[in-house]
Amino acid sequence: MAVQAVERATSAAASAAASVNGPFGPAVALSCRECGERVPLGPVFACVSCFGPLEVAYELPLGDPEGLRARIESGPANIWRYAPLLPVPADVASRPNLEPGLTRLVRADNLARELGVTGELHVKDDSGNPTHSFKDRVVAVAVEAARAFGFTTLSCSSTGNLAGAVGAAAARAGFRSCVFIPHDLEAGKVVMAAVYGGDLVGIEGTYDDVNRFCSELIGDPLGEGWGFVNVNLRPYYGEGSKTLAYEICEQLGWRLPDQLVVPVASGSQLTKIDKGLKELIALGLVEDRPYRIFGAQAEGCSPVSRAFKDGQDVVRPVKPDTIAKSLAIGNPADGPYVLDIARRTGGAVEDVTDGEVVDAIRLLARTEGIFAETAGGVTVGVTRKLLEAGVLDPSLTTVVLNTGDGLKTLDAVAAGPTATIRPRLEDFRAAGLG
Repeated sequence: MAVQAVERATSAAASAAASVNGPFGPAVALSCRECGERVPLGPVFACVSCFGPLEVAYELPLGDPEGLRARIESGPANIWRYAPLLPVPADVASRPNLEPGLTRLVRADNLARELGVTGELHVKDDSGNPTHSFKDRVVAVAVEAARAFGFTTLSCSSTGNLAGAVGAAAARAGFRSCVFIPHDLEAGKVVMAAVYGGDLVGIEGTYDDVNRFCSELIGDPLGEGWGFVNVNLRPYYGEGSKTLAYEICEQLGWRLPDQLVVPVASGSQLTKIDKGLKELIALGLVEDRPYRIFGAQAEGCSPVSRAFKDGQDVVRPVKPDTIAKSLAIGNPADGPYVLDIARRTGGAVEDVTDGEVVDAIRLLARTEGIFAETAGGVTVGVTRKLLEAGVLDPSLTTVVLNTGDGLKTLDAVAAGPTATIRPRLEDFRAAGLG
């Protein structure tokens, strides 16, 4: 039975974790974010006492920030340079994986001028990852947990980018893959998820319907031996997003940005970026000073933004209706924690219309040569909106996240030739292009 398989995997992982060089590195337990109860490392994601979400707890290498900084800087040019801070084995860089991370932090001076920003404005461009989205980071960490637990199949529920990341990572690492998506995803994302040779299953319904189906499959004998990266492996999967925080600070010369604008789908990325920043402060790798985190949603799927504006702590589910399908999660699991972080740091959660998303995609492309997918249009659009409202401080160092490649969402932006002419100079002149 699936339950027995989970118990065996949990027991084996608990024994392995007791070793200093075990498969989970500095991770020592799973901790409930609500009640604080700790349980052994295992393929579980909810607290049995209060049903709160579990996350990885560590014994981090405190006391030698200069030595740790030197170790990181001499590490591989990918997320495994941060292996001492992740739930992965020390030899993770030598294992077959996609080697994601260390993507560009672009100093966006042209965009800054357009938006009236007088301080530093940077775009963290995660479209440079192997499958062209930040999901390669989270999947890479989840794959190592799947190895440790002896899973043979990698799976997920996905709005598109995650499906491709799982398919590619499974192919590289030697796992079978079977991923589940809403039936009406963008064609580019469907092709990218299918091309790696695993099974791709379209589900009639929204992402939330897909996610519920996957939760049922985990509890069925059919799901034995399956690691669902964003369900039963979710605590480990989420830790991959911390590497965005690590890289941003390292690329800024080991300093915290003053303001970050982060897209919100489930909300996990934003919460783990905050966790990563707090870890860097605790380790002495960056100066402890205030930072503000802003969440960005599309108006057609903005339950967290709505709750923030209404002063609510409860995020009420909505039915998504937006071109930003990678953010179209109507019942975001980490929504309440996003609200907490935005309020604690003095940030906010804002949303933009689909039209504003398209305008922002064009703006970023025109000013910085970065073709963002719709989620990137959301963050740039929200950045502009917050600046115009006086909520973002234009004089501070601000980092805006672009989490995916515009080639995946071509239908969102209508573009074509400026002119079509015959191959003659007079035609070129007549078109007014000379």
